[in-house]
Amino acid sequence: MNNEDLQQLLLNLKLHVIAARLEEYLIAAEHDGTPPATLLTQLMRAEWEARQQAALDARLKRAKIPERWTLETFPFKLQTGVKERQIRTLAELSFIPKAENIVFIGETGVGKTGLMSALVLKAVQNGYRALFIRAQDLFDEMYASLADRSTRKLLRSLANVDVLAIDELGYLNIKPEQTNIFFKLMEERHHRKPTLVTTNLPYPAWQDFLGNKPLTQALLSRLRERCHTVTIEGPCLRAQQG
Repeated sequence: MNNEDLQQLLLNLKLHVIAARLEEYLIAAEHDGTPPATLLTQLMRAEWEARQQAALDARLKRAKIPERWTLETFPFKLQTGVKERQIRTLAELSFIPKAENIVFIGETGVGKTGLMSALVLKAVQNGYRALFIRAQDLFDEMYASLADRSTRKLLRSLANVDVLAIDELGYLNIKPEQTNIFFKLMEERHHRKPTLVTTNLPYPAWQDFLGNKPLTQALLSRLRERCHTVTIEGPCLRAQQG
C-alpha cells in the first residue's frame, strides 16, 4: 500500500490530523529510528489532542462567556470583600455533580461577573457544557418563546445545560408570564444541575422584580436549598483599575 492509499483511508476514517502530519512523522521516525509502536502512539496522541482542543473550542463558543476571567487574573488583592479560599474551593467544581447553586451578591463593579466567568471557564475546560447569559436576554427569550409557542423547547434546552450562569439579575421590568417560566426553569434544574447567578439585590428584594411573593418564596426555597451565597461587600474594582 502506498502513502496515497493510506492518506485516503485516514481521511475516510476522519483521522485528519494524522493524515496531515503523516509524512512529517514518517520522515522523523526514519531519521530517529523510532519503533513502529512509538510512531503509532505519537500519531494517535496528536489526533486525540487536536480533537480535545476542537471540543473545548466548541464548548467555549457555546458557553458565550463575555470575559475570559480566570482565577489567576482576578484581582483578589484589590477586592478585599472576596474570600479567595472560598472561590478556589468552588473552582474545584464539586458543586457541579452535587447540583449546588452559587449566587454572587454585590454592588456594580465589585467583580461578580468576573468570578462567575472564571468558574464557568473552569467548568468548560473540564468538559462540562455551560451557558453564560445576561438576565435581560434570558427573560427576553422567555417572552419571545410565548409568541411562537417554543417555551417547552427553550426550557428543555436550558434545563439540560450542565452549568447555567445568569448575569445581572435584578431591577428588570418583567411580566408575570416571564416570572412563571423562570420559576419552571429553576424547578426543572433543582437537584439536577447547578445554576450560577450574579445580582445586586439581596434575597428579600427579589420579590420586587419577580412581582409574585408566593412564587418568589418557592423559587428561593429551591435555589437556596443547595446554594453557596457569595456576598461581596468590597470596593469597586473599575474605579481602582481605571
